[in-house]
Amino acid sequence: MEQRRFSGKSHWYHETQSSTGQTPALPLVPDAARVADRFLLDLTLPEESLSDCQSWLQPARDLCARLFPPQVPVSRLRTFSAYDRLSTALTVAQVYGVQRLCNHYAARLAPLPGPDSSRESNHRLAQITQYARQLASSPHVIDSRARQHLDDVGLTCDDIILMNQIIGFIGFQARAIATFQAMLRQPVRWLPGMEMQQDAPPAPFARSDIGWSPALETVALRNASAGQLEALAQWQPQPELTVLTPTLAHEPWSLNALGAILLSDVHTALDPQMRQLAALLTARINGSAHCFDEQQRAHPVDDTLLSALRQDEQAILFWSQKDARTQAVVQAVLLITRAPDRFSAAQFNPLVEQGFSTQQAVNLLVWSGVCGWLNRLKIGLGEV
Repeated sequence: MEQRRFSGKSHWYHETQSSTGQTPALPLVPDAARVADRFLLDLTLPEESLSDCQSWLQPARDLCARLFPPQVPVSRLRTFSAYDRLSTALTVAQVYGVQRLCNHYAARLAPLPGPDSSRESNHRLAQITQYARQLASSPHVIDSRARQHLDDVGLTCDDIILMNQIIGFIGFQARAIATFQAMLRQPVRWLPGMEMQQDAPPAPFARSDIGWSPALETVALRNASAGQLEALAQWQPQPELTVLTPTLAHEPWSLNALGAILLSDVHTALDPQMRQLAALLTARINGSAHCFDEQQRAHPVDDTLLSALRQDEQAILFWSQKDARTQAVVQAVLLITRAPDRFSAAQFNPLVEQGFSTQQAVNLLVWSGVCGWLNRLKIGLGEV
């Protein structure tokens, strides 16, 4: 949404109605838009770290360029404009509070012309913003009614899929940047009063063998393009993407990037038990009962862990006290999932002290960001 700066104010706020004023809006940090690396936002990393992360950094950079090009042609089936995309990205960035991310998307959004001031346009923008904020901050509240609101203001199937991908991707980007800032021992800068994400209610996790069905139209094989058919064949066998692929294949380029990240070192180089623990924790916090059930069915899970996860934070923390290594993982994943703006070296360093290499610690935390992305896709695009 449009960013406005008022005399006497030192902060931005999101406005759901476009301005008719004569003074053009300017970002507080205009240089934040002019970065060479639009994923890491010119965060300076050691060459060794960059080299070790290329398997997932490159597809993430490619997807960033495709999601947020300078200009976006709109059509009857694809109405999500460049303004809509960056407005959604800024909304999500503000939820997570990572300042580098907020500065960048505010700076890119500010010069763009907003929608007209009609009641319909303002209502459409308000619904987009509300949905983005809810899926980012409280994903478990998203349901068929929330999706219906998007349909009511004219968003198409392709628009809704793209929007969910943007919301999931910005959450992933926020956690990747927070991880590297912690690795570099940079101080955190979070705003007092910013709420931490609350865990989803425990009730849905008491069940097992949970099914999932798409809430949007899936790609029909008889009408699929060559690119869609290729994406379907490539990614449907991937366990994390099996149920999502027929829906995400509407935009095969974004599905291909997500799949490439899933097949990277972020996933394959991790210890399977720690990878599963991170996936279970993020699914429990975000309220993705299907992701949670998939993980517990894929590999055996300690009964005491399952019992703790199905209760609350106190039970999880009590379970993690069985050894210092597990405790470090749990505390790091819980914080970066709930509040990436507060994640710092105080949570990163204990992972290294407990025997993780720096790269393994980075992979674990970035993997938790990927899991959050998948959680939100499952919640936003389907129903349990």
